[in-house]
Amino acid sequence: MSQVNYAPPGQVPAYDEGLKRRVKNRHLQMIAFGSAIGTGLFLGSAASIAYAGPAVVLAYALVGFIIYFLMRMLGEMAVEHPVSGTFAAYSREYLGRRAGFITGWNWWFTSVVVGMLELTAMGTFLDFWYPTIPHWLTALVSLVAVIAINMLHVGVFAEAEYWLSFIKVAALILMILGGLALVFGLTPEPAVGFSNLWEHGGFMPNGVSGILFSLVAVVFTFGGIMSLGSAAGETADPEKAIPKAINSVIWRILVFYIGGIGVIVMLTPWNQLETNESPFVRVLATVGIQAGATALNVVIMVAVASVLNTMTYSGSRMLRDLADNGQAPPFFAATTSNGLPLRALLFNGALMGIVVILNYFFEGKIFIVLLAIITGAELITWTGVALSHLKFRQRFDKAGTTTRFRAPLYPIANYACIACFAVVITLMALLPEFRTGLIALICWIFTLGLIWQGKLAHDARRASHTTTAGDAT
Repeated sequence: MSQVNYAPPGQVPAYDEGLKRRVKNRHLQMIAFGSAIGTGLFLGSAASIAYAGPAVVLAYALVGFIIYFLMRMLGEMAVEHPVSGTFAAYSREYLGRRAGFITGWNWWFTSVVVGMLELTAMGTFLDFWYPTIPHWLTALVSLVAVIAINMLHVGVFAEAEYWLSFIKVAALILMILGGLALVFGLTPEPAVGFSNLWEHGGFMPNGVSGILFSLVAVVFTFGGIMSLGSAAGETADPEKAIPKAINSVIWRILVFYIGGIGVIVMLTPWNQLETNESPFVRVLATVGIQAGATALNVVIMVAVASVLNTMTYSGSRMLRDLADNGQAPPFFAATTSNGLPLRALLFNGALMGIVVILNYFFEGKIFIVLLAIITGAELITWTGVALSHLKFRQRFDKAGTTTRFRAPLYPIANYACIACFAVVITLMALLPEFRTGLIALICWIFTLGLIWQGKLAHDARRASHTTTAGDAT
């Protein structure tokens, strides 16, 4: 079992043995741009609009700034410690092995469930053309395809993700520009104007409480953004590539989230959107651009494939990291000659395949449950990052060493992030559609705690047996 050796503050650390640094700067940049543009934005945003109305842009701005600070914390640690199991590795190093165990397995769990959700979403978006094709079949074909891509070396994954992200980023920009042209009357059609922002119950039709409740769905939208950290252990030049990718986050938030959602609520009355369809496609169809709606639905399916691809990659690396550090069966620590954690990848793929069966028996009923589970799991991962960064900076400051990519507003930003996450967890308990997912998440964390205690007892018995055997000898 190889160990990740953390260097003293200010020194370049060793990185994971077995993995290959084939993720180039342009790959990381595009993964950073596209990692969070998927089902959360194109489909999950409908739920957040239903809660807050046009004021949903304020919720996206608030969560966007929280995520920016969180990504800067992750980036500061990733530059000093560029390892593949980022969330677990930093929690393990700075909060203790128990915290690393829970954080690592929680992110692994998140990646698998997100994969299940994206596989389910594939069928939902395909209904736009072929409503008679069963969702389980779409999920199965999509799963086989993405596993095949990830079975090649990491350079192939990075290249595939680069182009998938490029397509969806370019299309979203065109959609925003086209939407603005309709708003300002720069097309043959009459100007839509800004009246939809206040004519249907006002800018905040459900008041401040509506904005607060929308935060739950908005948090889910940003979930994939943290996948960037998983590529740190296979990035060719982490000291330069990671800061560039992290710094692009604020622009992505402003352009893709606030800009995209802003265009949606300007083009159509917020109370006419359905929560079970993409508001982006619905808006284009409503304003009479059917060809544009068809093209955008193609792009949305590309976006879903992209997130599925990224989460499949990220989850396999996390499982390998857990195994490599004695917190998962050592069977999953092995890599091929190409640096591929094949066993971890195939195991994760098999688990994601469970959703094929679920879609066969419960088609159309499992999306919101998966969404709720993922939202809560993401908050646990994010809290682990904020807490790990607190201890990380304390250690470096105590050593009198300045880190190379310092996160702003430390430690105020850390505590603000944690407080925000606590509020969202509380809101989940108050919303019936998210309560089931929260209960499932609590059961999962409780199970992890029991497994950890069992592991400690097993290790203690093994150590005692070894000592007894040694004394007898």
